[in-house]
Amino acid sequence: MLPTQTDVVVVGAGLAGLAAATRLQDAGMDVLVLESADAPGGRVRTDEVDGTLLDRGFQLLNPAYPEVRRTVDVGALELRPFGAGVVVAHGEGRFVLGDPRRLPTSLLSDLRAPVGSLATKLRLLRWAAPVGFGPASGIRAGEDRPLVAELRRRGLDGPLTERVLRPFLAGVLADEGLTTSRRLAEMVLRSFVRGTPAVPARGMQALPDQLAARLHPGTLRCGVRAKLTTGHRVSTGQGTVGARAVVVAADPVAAADLVALPRPRVRALTTFWFRAAEAPTSSRLLHLDGDRRGPVVNTAVMTNAAPSYSREGALVQATVVGAHPDLGEEVRRHAGQVYAVDPRGWELLRTDVIASALPAHAAGVPLQRRVDLGEGLFVAGDHRDTPSIQGALVSGRRAADAVLVRLGAAPTR
Repeated sequence: MLPTQTDVVVVGAGLAGLAAATRLQDAGMDVLVLESADAPGGRVRTDEVDGTLLDRGFQLLNPAYPEVRRTVDVGALELRPFGAGVVVAHGEGRFVLGDPRRLPTSLLSDLRAPVGSLATKLRLLRWAAPVGFGPASGIRAGEDRPLVAELRRRGLDGPLTERVLRPFLAGVLADEGLTTSRRLAEMVLRSFVRGTPAVPARGMQALPDQLAARLHPGTLRCGVRAKLTTGHRVSTGQGTVGARAVVVAADPVAAADLVALPRPRVRALTTFWFRAAEAPTSSRLLHLDGDRRGPVVNTAVMTNAAPSYSREGALVQATVVGAHPDLGEEVRRHAGQVYAVDPRGWELLRTDVIASALPAHAAGVPLQRRVDLGEGLFVAGDHRDTPSIQGALVSGRRAADAVLVRLGAAPTR
């Protein structure tokens, strides 16, 4: 049975909801978290299938995210890093583009890579260095524009964009047209310059599980769907709960319906998981097709970075932009082309269509939007912040702090 009254109800146990709930609990609030799924995590989930860990869609955790370092015990996640660069298939060959600070062996390949002149590569450096190491306020300042226009303005269009930046960023932003806000894209680039993406040894589920474990027993109730929400009452199929405040941290579409906000535009990604008898490469780098000969925007051998993901064979992920569950054979063929191997023996384990993988973030949209909707109702999620794990965690903290201010309590830190 659900309690009839509590201080704060949090609807949704994704990263934003868990971040809000733990912060409210630490401030002394009595919190109830309602999650419609069978476990916490929202879009960050992992399933074990025949001894293989399959995240729900290809996801990486960047330990350089400030809110991750602030909120999470990173060491306890046992992160398994990928390499600091990418392998680009082009023609009959492949070349590596990497960060020579963390991947020194890539320096010669960086200089020789067929992505434009040395001047073009220096222009990329002049863009990436201040974005990565300068103050974040520099990204927020200045005119916003679509990323594709920013790349053109900086003289980075041509082979560098088409062979590397477009396929790489298409997978990160779920946006092949690169119409995403320049500010958001630079925030993403900043995180890649500062840290090397990784996965927890036991899958991405380890991240929400760690946050959920901090909640008091009985705080998290799974399998409970909120039907109607106001600032002081949440109705469910299991009863109605009164509260001093309500934080809606459901997925972007469901949250918009619950709090009567316009539905945000969301972008889809589809990930195909294959098991191969042998790894098609020993590299821990993300692989791209610079010639765009098929639908795959990125592919990687998960077990090269995290052997714990599979007890048998190699686990290969291949991701396409959009909701395309029927492209299995085409994706298999294209991924094999990227690695220059015969993929016909690869077993398709699962196809994940993530319809709401990321909220769209157009040029001119603020990097942060209000979380206090008034009358005791609050909203959290990466649709209120930057579409990312960082944004989800930050939005949860912002919503919790806004609740505490409204209720006359002080944040713990």
